[in-house]
Amino acid sequence: MADEVLLLDFWPSPFGMRLRVALAEKGIQYEYKEEDLSNKSALLLQSNPVHKKIPVLIHNGKPVSESLVALEYIDEVWKDKAPLLPSDPYPRAQARFWADFVDKKMYDIGRRVVWTTKGEEQEAAKKEFLECIGLLEGELGDKPYFGGETLGFVDVALIPFYSWFYVYEKCGNFSIEAEQPKFYAWAKRCMQKESVSKSLADQKAIYDLFLQRMKARGIDQ
Repeated sequence: MADEVLLLDFWPSPFGMRLRVALAEKGIQYEYKEEDLSNKSALLLQSNPVHKKIPVLIHNGKPVSESLVALEYIDEVWKDKAPLLPSDPYPRAQARFWADFVDKKMYDIGRRVVWTTKGEEQEAAKKEFLECIGLLEGELGDKPYFGGETLGFVDVALIPFYSWFYVYEKCGNFSIEAEQPKFYAWAKRCMQKESVSKSLADQKAIYDLFLQRMKARGIDQ
């Protein structure tokens, strides 16, 4: 019996993009269902009754929620295709640590850069954002990818934020490439992979959506 894979997602979500990249990297065919987050489908509410959030991966009728959990699930189920996590327990634990760091830091700090009022608060958020990238650069070291010579778990967890770089830069009035060139070079290296470039949302499209949301909130950008 062929695997039935369905992804409940919302196109600009960096968390959903993680699963799109992983499925593409492993060559897994899947059905994509775009969710309207202001009018969530019965399937989404039934599949993720606790958080009621995307993404949800549904494999042969069984839902898996939370993007890092689903990312590990994909890696374990299709373990013979482009493994993302190392087999050795220590580097495996380190990869989980840094993916968790991305979850706890990148998204929240990025939101503060984008949504906080101008001035000292935003400058503090921008400084923390660049410090966060600096820590990630330290972990990357001289490797082409966090996973070493090949795209790995941390790369897949982190690269979707590339789609939001333009929003961060426009709102914070800074250049990630100028401030953190090594990190930017890593992102461009990832984008050369078809599994990444075809799975990530366009930066300008996300910025246009952001401007629409700002306008809806009565905020000029």
